[in-house]
Amino acid sequence: MKPYVYITRKLPEAVIKPLTQQFNVNMWEDKEEPVPKEVLLEEAKKADALLTMLPDVVDENVFSVGEKLKIVANMAVGYDNVDIEAATRYGIAVCNTPDVLTDATADLTFALLMASARRLEEAARFIKEDRWKNWNPYLLIGHDIHHKTIGILGMGKIGEAVAKRAAGFDMNILYHNRSRKPETEQQLGAKYVSFEELIEQSDFVVCLTPLTEETRNMITLSVFKKMKQSAIFVNASRGPVVNEQDLVEALKTGEIAGAGLDVFEKEPIRHNHPLLKLDNVVALPHIGSSTIETRTAMMKVCVDNIEAVLTGKPPITLVNKAWQNA
Repeated sequence: MKPYVYITRKLPEAVIKPLTQQFNVNMWEDKEEPVPKEVLLEEAKKADALLTMLPDVVDENVFSVGEKLKIVANMAVGYDNVDIEAATRYGIAVCNTPDVLTDATADLTFALLMASARRLEEAARFIKEDRWKNWNPYLLIGHDIHHKTIGILGMGKIGEAVAKRAAGFDMNILYHNRSRKPETEQQLGAKYVSFEELIEQSDFVVCLTPLTEETRNMITLSVFKKMKQSAIFVNASRGPVVNEQDLVEALKTGEIAGAGLDVFEKEPIRHNHPLLKLDNVVALPHIGSSTIETRTAMMKVCVDNIEAVLTGKPPITLVNKAWQNA
């Protein structure tokens, strides 16, 4: 029998064609609603490969029933939705989609920074609601971006791409990372600083860290209180790195000037969330990599990884390197 591949969202037939030509392929027939956990478990029982999305929780329950399961290809650069340790124990490869989404996510991150600084969402709403009656020198006044200091928390590939964009705006670039990046420092003039220095000195604090036990709830009220009152906080990484209640308080009390958010503690965020009632928040529905070109490339990386593993070749973007020795 041909290997069986299950895909947890409806994807274009043209993209998954390399799989359908070689394997038995089935998809959850909905582009928006996530596959129910009970369905995922039933499919995992017979699947040789799973192509999953970020909202899918792929935990030990999935791996324990997946007797034939060889690979989980997760359509995201992050993989906090997958229990990597359990996957390795069960001898299952986990792959992600790095690199192909770097520039699209960096574009969106910098767009969030600009929209927050220049109050673009407020301004667009202002004119659409027919509230523009006169002009005055302080109408929707915002903050300069050029020649300001950007502090990047997490200088991975997306962080480096954001730093390149910041350099084009003549910004002073600070960063904090688990390890220093001498090449980035040399190429972009970025300066490595401690977490505390970055928080205190930056006009824009941009969070691009992965979600780990160390980074979970990393940004709290005490951190916001150390920022400049004119500072703008941008999060395009993962929602749980920030204490959202503390962020609401910091924005309400003027500890910081504003926030640009593409990610939230619980997604989808609901319209009545306190953050969405604040004028100094620009909120987006986790669309960092949401361009036609990038999402198609991400799908293709997943397809290529599945094709490789099911035909006995090494995966292209393996996350759990220990799998090779399992």
